[in-house]
Amino acid sequence: MPRIGTSDLHVFPLALGGNVFGWTADEQTSHRVLDAYTAAGGDFVDTADVYSAWAPGNEGGESERVIGSWLRASGKRDDVVIATKVSQHPQYSGLSASNVAAAARASLERLGTDRIDLYYAHFDDQDTPLEETVRAFDQLVQEGLVRYTAISNYSRSRAEEWIRIAKENGLALPVAIQPHYNLVTREPYESEIAPLAASEGLGVVPYFALAAGFLTGKYRTKDDFAGKDREGQVSGYFSDEGLAVVDALDTIAKAHGAEMASVALAWLQAQPDVVAPIASARNTEQLPALLASADLELSAEELRSLDDASAKVPAAS
Repeated sequence: MPRIGTSDLHVFPLALGGNVFGWTADEQTSHRVLDAYTAAGGDFVDTADVYSAWAPGNEGGESERVIGSWLRASGKRDDVVIATKVSQHPQYSGLSASNVAAAARASLERLGTDRIDLYYAHFDDQDTPLEETVRAFDQLVQEGLVRYTAISNYSRSRAEEWIRIAKENGLALPVAIQPHYNLVTREPYESEIAPLAASEGLGVVPYFALAAGFLTGKYRTKDDFAGKDREGQVSGYFSDEGLAVVDALDTIAKAHGAEMASVALAWLQAQPDVVAPIASARNTEQLPALLASADLELSAEELRSLDDASAKVPAAS
């Protein structure tokens, strides 16, 4: 069970993404997914207060409410690590001190819990002094509402500044960073964020670990994702070079008798400082391939094969 950075949180090496809860997975289905994930040994659930405000009829907070109802029904609050995020909820936008405090309490209410295990600044807020935000996060830790703080989608320079402010003022240091990182999106993470994570002891929890499903192999042509919920996301990964990565995954998956998703996640789990990639399942049928990554060990040759294929994917503009 890898440890999240310098914290005392030891977690399953596959985080269950909550972005689909209350969106493409209704409450009952979401509960079944959470039941199956924890029954298999999973204990790390990732969500955000904004999930899923983008869906018609939603206002944000749907995922947290679903997780909260599951926590009440299952009685498993003490068995799982809950991570959530602030800055993007329509009612709690930005990272001012007052907003961070209000958003955290709103998340706690929706989750039906007395503490958030890992609380992320979801996106940087350039309009709020960074020291104000860092102090606001520290205040939540001092009050016992948050156990550990973390950052997501921050540039290296802004992450370094956050850490400097925290160190100089004796405030809570982030223990994790959540970047966009997968086999078809390796930059800017590898050149900018990875060295910082290594030097500061940050646990890395990559999102879009399966590239919105592209790395599962189910999108081989543009017709495969036309009109789907994730069309906009998948189209950004679609290229000849990206399809070559899928082919490499297919070859390795067949050699192991495994799913391509398992191999893509295992590649991430083999990268330095990666604690647990995030992957979501909108039903229990999608879970086994995700969970299998925790036990799949790729050879040095297989890792090199994937490295070589993915290095040819053009960086996103």
